[in-house]
Amino acid sequence: MSADYLSQLFALDGRRAVVTGGTSGLGAAMAEALAGAGAEVVVGGRDVERAEQVVAAIRATGGSASAVLADLGTPDGVERFAADVGEPVDILLNAAGLFERAPGEDTPLDVWDRALALNATATFLLCKAFGRGMLERGRGKIINVGSTDGIVGVPEQVAYCASKGAVVQITKTLGAEWIKHGVNVNAIGPCDFDTPMIAGALDEPEYADWIVQAIPAGRIGQARELAGAAVYLASDASDMVAGHMLMVDGGRTII
Repeated sequence: MSADYLSQLFALDGRRAVVTGGTSGLGAAMAEALAGAGAEVVVGGRDVERAEQVVAAIRATGGSASAVLADLGTPDGVERFAADVGEPVDILLNAAGLFERAPGEDTPLDVWDRALALNATATFLLCKAFGRGMLERGRGKIINVGSTDGIVGVPEQVAYCASKGAVVQITKTLGAEWIKHGVNVNAIGPCDFDTPMIAGALDEPEYADWIVQAIPAGRIGQARELAGAAVYLASDASDMVAGHMLMVDGGRTII
């Protein structure tokens, strides 16, 4: 099998990709991966300075990228972001997310509301906003970032688990509905990865030990390890894949 064959199979040249939550962690790593495969990437995030740093890193390696402010906690914010990005969009990668922990009986309603608003509602609204253009053109790829926590229950994470469970069902339902129109909706399901979002939790020795013991690989993930999954689900290689969550979890959900 030649390198040319593989590069053609996974090539994203000429395609425009939007990555929310692209300013750090998993989103930044996947934005760089899509750009490396040839896509023109729009990096969306709440911190434009950090977004511009990701853009600069992409351009430094010969890629094409730009930054757009994304405050996705409200429907109006999603609408503004979609308008600022504009069309056409060939690939949407929903990586923006929020992680907060609290015992179930003490979980404040505002923690629940924030998790659902950003992790679930914004994901759905972004799928709608950019999915319409994809459906009209008869072609598109949507990749949602789920989690092992959308499949298994984790103590003190009721809001986060519920929101990521919603992402699983959004992905399955839209995947079943839109594939016949040429739009693939899938997801990536990471376990705990070494990112700023969960750095505080991983600083707690008891929690960090529990997480590592729960992952058969014996370690948490590194952001670069999502690159292959992102490029695959964004490419023509996944044209017959719909409503699937590709687990990149070191075996977390198989035991």
